[in-house]
Amino acid sequence: MLRPFAWPFRMQFLFGALACAALLAYAFYEQFQMGLEPCPKCIFQRVAFLAMAVFFLAGAAHGPGAVGRRVYAILVAIASAVGAVVAIRHLIVQFSPKDPLMDGCGPGLNYLMDSFPIAEAIKKAFMATGDCGEIGWTFLGLTMPAWTLIWYVLLGAGALWAGFRRR
Repeated sequence: MLRPFAWPFRMQFLFGALACAALLAYAFYEQFQMGLEPCPKCIFQRVAFLAMAVFFLAGAAHGPGAVGRRVYAILVAIASAVGAVVAIRHLIVQFSPKDPLMDGCGPGLNYLMDSFPIAEAIKKAFMATGDCGEIGWTFLGLTMPAWTLIWYVLLGAGALWAGFRRR
């Protein structure tokens, strides 16, 4: 029973949705209970997990045929890849030498969305460097973006496995 690679597609995708929900719940716990404020890159990583959760949940609820399973798996993998790119960029910012002229991550995402067109706001959020470089949380020596990268890879690979394996 405890062989997740042998579970039916719907069970695997339900597990993926629950894993994404748990990761998001932990991020909100760190923000609202522990006071760890997210930077714009953190917000985009949360959006990627949310998109993955939606695709996982849709696949689990739908229970599609072979083609549908592959479509859902690819959608999850795309969201996972986007999140992984953001996490890698976040890690680069964290472990690059600090620029003394850049003393902040930039304005908050709400300000950017209110003040600029969406494309420019997203571009500015990705250009943030200051606070995004601060390391305020580690577990087993890895920062939060490193852990999110691990989860993106695991969940994306799991979705592809579930969607493309022979039944």
